[in-house]
Amino acid sequence: MRCPYCGSEDSQVKDSRPAEDGAAIRRRRICPDCGGRFTTFERVQLRELMILKKTGRKAPFDRDKLLRSFEIALRKRPVDRDRIERAVSGIVRRLESSGETEIPSEEIGLQVLEALKALDDVGFVRYASVYRDFSHADDFEKVIAEISAKIARDPGA
Repeated sequence: MRCPYCGSEDSQVKDSRPAEDGAAIRRRRICPDCGGRFTTFERVQLRELMILKKTGRKAPFDRDKLLRSFEIALRKRPVDRDRIERAVSGIVRRLESSGETEIPSEEIGLQVLEALKALDDVGFVRYASVYRDFSHADDFEKVIAEISAKIARDPGA
């Protein structure tokens, strides 16, 4: 593994342990040339996924981009990092096990909305405002009314 600090082609693994409920391996590494320490994650990839954008363009699926979407929606919210990782891993597993190699971006967006709804209402509204392209305050009011109705039906939610 190349060192992110000096670019050396060699690094040594100092510690390995399971991560993300056994779905990944976390490795602590050290560079013998500069002494830099860094962490890598190893995950199983069942197939190469391509994303079909609304424009018709195709792009390779990027797990880190999906994770960043969650992090932006949940910025400054009291949601544990492990819960976010599990949600992202669940979406990736569903996409990989779907049997499809080309996934429409809208499908991923809907899965993110579903996961955020279960994690945090504020994060859900933040993501929905971009995903659904909110342009008026009425758009926010409709989503908040949906959430309020859900809470009224199931107060423990």
